[in-house]
Amino acid sequence: MTSNFGVLTLGDAMITMNPSATGPLRFVPGFERKAGGAELNFAIGCARLGLRMKWISRLGKDEFGRFIDNFARGEGIDMSDVRLVEGYPTSINFKEIREDGSGKTFYYRHNSPILTIEPEDIKESMFEDIDIVHLSGVYLAIDPRNILIAKRVIEVAKGKGSKVSFDPNIRLKLWTIEEARKAYFDLFPSVDILLTGRDEIQLILEDDREEALETFAEKYDINQLVIKDGEKGSKLYTNGLWFEKEAFPIVPIDTVGAGDGFDAGYIYALLNDYSSEERLTFANGIGAMVTTVSGDNEGLPYLEEALSFVHREAVIER
Repeated sequence: MTSNFGVLTLGDAMITMNPSATGPLRFVPGFERKAGGAELNFAIGCARLGLRMKWISRLGKDEFGRFIDNFARGEGIDMSDVRLVEGYPTSINFKEIREDGSGKTFYYRHNSPILTIEPEDIKESMFEDIDIVHLSGVYLAIDPRNILIAKRVIEVAKGKGSKVSFDPNIRLKLWTIEEARKAYFDLFPSVDILLTGRDEIQLILEDDREEALETFAEKYDINQLVIKDGEKGSKLYTNGLWFEKEAFPIVPIDTVGAGDGFDAGYIYALLNDYSSEERLTFANGIGAMVTTVSGDNEGLPYLEEALSFVHREAVIER
């Protein structure tokens, strides 16, 4: 069942090659083709939870692009602002997964189709009935000009009364931390909800003490500062108060996509008026579920599955 809440995201998608065995990539004998990418994972997570999900993107007009297009449509994502373009190959990444569930990603995304989006392609009509616009640092990292597109998206979103959420999603294989910081601090004054990993905020601010985080959130008027900390759980700073919830006790198989799932869970819970602690609990649950399945988005649950999982450990009355 689709809710009345609308969410929009902008960004790349890729073919993800999942390894057939764990260990260093050079020893892996084969791969399985999947669809992935931070923004697509987030979009799928929201759609499976029942939110009306719109995605703005470009894919290569090739077999991989058609595969992603069909896959996303099958997930119920609004694809009216996704185009397949000639001359730009759909991006690919290869995943390496270690025995403990941790991993690395090797990107092949030069000349990405997403580069064909221009500021004038961002129309006000795209934002009708959109409650939250979610952006990711991955999109910003692909090319410096994407920052202009992101600013245009934020400008239109704010004009339409939409809230803006942002996940830095730092990719130091795509740009330097100095380049990332400059882009992020350009956007922070417009961000309502910041969803960041503990390690990421440490890289950005070079200080992850609560006092430093409070000062940062208040300086940039970030209403909700959410810190994701993996097996240590998550915490939220809002309205001058801290809230914290522990992680769910699971054995991770593949941690890729867990942060995107957390983001989708948090946005769903926020739109549905969950309390601060309930939002963290629900988002922790989604993130945990993602890690129990191999693949970028295969572990993203449907709403009934998410509620069932969360209710085993914590009660959220809805």
